[in-house]
Amino acid sequence: MHAELDTLEAKIRQVAELCHTLRQENIALRQQLLAAQQDNRQLTTRLDAARTRLHALLDTLPEDV
Repeated sequence: MHAELDTLEAKIRQVAELCHTLRQENIALRQQLLAAQQDNRQLTTRLDAARTRLHALLDTLPEDV
């Protein structure tokens, strides 16, 4: 009976350690996601600005070219 309890205790400890590891990984992944989303917003803003400049340049070209 004592050996079974020791085995159960070891398994519970492994599950607890795994939960801790997964929580830390989840936090890191959330931070990476937020950074990627911020980068995406910045790149979208830059792309929109470039598109606006391109359209402005196109509007300055003569029609018959």
